[in-house]
Amino acid sequence: MLEIEKLAVSYGKHIALHDVGLAVGKGETVVILGANGAGKSSLIKAICGMVPARGESAIRHLGKSLIGLPAHGILEAGIATVPEGRGIFGDLTVDENLQIGAYVRRARQGEAKRRALVFELFPRLAERRRQTASTMSGGEQQMLAIGRALMSDPTLLMLDEPSLGLAPVLVQELFAALSRIRETGVGLMIVEQNVRISLSIADRGYLMEAGRVVGQGSATELIEDPQVQRAFLGMAATAQ
Repeated sequence: MLEIEKLAVSYGKHIALHDVGLAVGKGETVVILGANGAGKSSLIKAICGMVPARGESAIRHLGKSLIGLPAHGILEAGIATVPEGRGIFGDLTVDENLQIGAYVRRARQGEAKRRALVFELFPRLAERRRQTASTMSGGEQQMLAIGRALMSDPTLLMLDEPSLGLAPVLVQELFAALSRIRETGVGLMIVEQNVRISLSIADRGYLMEAGRVVGQGSATELIEDPQVQRAFLGMAATAQ
C-alpha cells in the first residue's frame, strides 16, 4: 500500500534522512523504532508532505506517487497523520474538530458512520462532544486527534509518539483502541517510544539510526532482538 524508496530529506546542510526504504502493506501495522534524532518524525513529515523529499526519493501510495503533492492532497489520497503534540483545534469543541476531519472530499459520504465509530472507540469523546478541546485532559485530546484523523476515511493512519506524556493506564486504553482500528482494515504506521506495547499490536517494525533504516523484522523478531532489548527495553530485558 505504502512504498518508500531512496527517501532523502535535509534541513539546510543537515541530512535528516538518507536512502530510506520501507513499506506498509494493506491493513498492516508497522512500528518505526529509533532514538531521538534518528529521523522518525522527519520520515512522517516527508510522507505527509510537510517537508520536501530530495533527489531520487520515491513515495507511492496504492501505486501512485505522492512526491510533490501538498499536504491536503496526500490527505485526500487516504493518508492521515496524528502529529506529535496532537495538533487539535483547542478553541473548537469535540464535535467541531471531528467535523473538520471529515472535510476532505473522500470523507463526505459516510461521515455519520465514522463519527459513530469514533465514539464507539472513545466513549469519552461522546460524553464531551460539546466540550471545548483545550479544556480536556491530555489523554482525551490524543483520543480526539486520532478520532479527527479517522474522520478523513484513511487507508493509512500515521501516528507520531501517540503515548507521549500519557499515564500508563491511558496508554493501555489508547493502544487497545489502535488494535481495534487495525481490525477495521486501516493500515497503521506508528512512531512510538513505548516499544513493548507498540510491538504488541504490530505486524512488523523498522529500526532507524542517524537517518537510515538499519534493521527490520517481524514484531516477534524485534522484541526478541538483543539490539532492540539493549537500546529500548533495558539490560534487564536481555537478562530475562
